[in-house]
This record gives sequence, C-alpha cells and structure tokens, in this order.
Amino acid sequence: MPRPKKCRRVCGIPPCASFAPPGGAAGEEVLLTLDEFETLRLIDLEGLQQEQAALEMGVARTTVQAIYNAARKKVADCIVNGKALRIGGGDVEVCAGRKDCRRARCPHRCGAPCGREEKEEA
Repeated sequence: MPRPKKCRRVCGIPPCASFAPPGGAAGEEVLLTLDEFETLRLIDLEGLQQEQAALEMGVARTTVQAIYNAARKKVADCIVNGKALRIGGGDVEVCAGRKDCRRARCPHRCGAPCGREEKEEA
C-alpha cells in the first residue's frame, strides 16, 4: 500500500488561471496543478533552490524536484504544441491572505493557518 500523498502549501491562487495561444490546438488543454505552479514560482521566479522551495511547501526536496520537472514539461508542451494551459486543482493548503505571514517568500505575507483546497475532478 503506497503512502498517502502529503498536502503541499501554496501561497495563493494565480490571478489568471488559464492561458491559450490565439489559433492554438483546438480543444487541447493541459492542467498545471497549484503545487506545480507554486514550484515554478518559487524556483524560476523567486530564484530559490529546490531545498528552500521544499521547506516553503512543506515537502521533501525530491518531491519538489519531481513536481518541478512535471511542471516544466507541461509548460513546454503548451508552448511548443500551441495548447491551452489551465491552472488549478491538486491537494494543497492555500494561503489565507493574512499580513502576519512568517513565510519569507509568500507574495501575500499571509500567515498560518492556511485553508485547504480539495483536489478538482478532471
């Protein structure tokens, strides 16, 4: 029996949850989960190392590495093949939006405790 999947912490829902190229592949859409979005934000945008990103998200470095690799592959698929990208879902704890956040990289400076968003049905 596999271990239960650990809930990942993310610091918010992206302001724009879908992107589509004009004249892109009709009906083809790739789902980027919120934890995949968060790893891209922390590593590529904020410049954190995988180990630092893992601490922010409350998971192991190897988990962040796997999430990051999957996220980059999905984004590349969208760019190269002209597919739409939708962001959402996943087993995550979403930031509550408070100003007393102790997490250094939270764009909302939100604090704990976080709310929990349940996995979306595909």
